[in-house]
Amino acid sequence: MAGLEEERMAEEHVENQEKTLEEAFAELDQMLTKLSDRDTALEESFQVYAEGTKLLKYCNEKLDKVEKKMLVLSEEGELHEF
Repeated sequence: MAGLEEERMAEEHVENQEKTLEEAFAELDQMLTKLSDRDTALEESFQVYAEGTKLLKYCNEKLDKVEKKMLVLSEEGELHEF
C-alpha cells in the first residue's frame, strides 16, 4: 500500500515540476472558483481542496528556491539580497 502512495506522490511531483509558477497560480485560482461554486459536490470540494494544498506546497517550495537564488554571498562572506 505504501508503494502505491509513493508512486502517486512521485507522479504528482513530476506533474508539478513541469508547471511554471504562473500556471500553478492560475490553476489555484480555478480551484478557488470551483470551491466557491455552490453546485460543486462536497466530495468533489474535498478532492479539489486536497489537490490545492499540494499545489500550494509546490508553489511555496518553488518560491523558496527563487528566493535562495536571489541571495548572494559577497567576497567577505556577507549575505546580500539582489
